[in-house]
Amino acid sequence: MGDLATLFKGLADETRLAMMALLLRHGELCVCDLEHTLEVTQSKASRHLRYLEAAGLLEHRRGAQWVFYRIARPTSAVQKTIITALRRLLQGAEFDELDRKLQQWIASKQASGETCQVPAARRRTRRNPREPRS
Repeated sequence: MGDLATLFKGLADETRLAMMALLLRHGELCVCDLEHTLEVTQSKASRHLRYLEAAGLLEHRRGAQWVFYRIARPTSAVQKTIITALRRLLQGAEFDELDRKLQQWIASKQASGETCQVPAARRRTRRNPREPRS
């Protein structure tokens, strides 16, 4: 029962629902994308994202100094049901406005040369420990 309560507590906030809507529509986003789109501070965005991750709804990966979030693969039937329902519920005109703001942010970020992507040369790859180092 506690897991279910944590899951619903994770969704009981407008900012977190907006984050879920954006991530459901766009796949993976950098914290800075959510921060600028939702007009919240980096610390507030990170706090909300950690809350959703603790609820089992999100997972993250690190790339250099950036953190990217995406919808977690459901580990239970309840999570799968909730994520499926959210895909249907978080559609509509109010979320279209968020999409517009996100697209404007991404366009301005690209125009200024800012990037959240890790250059290919700096990406870490797992090496087989039995292979000799090159």
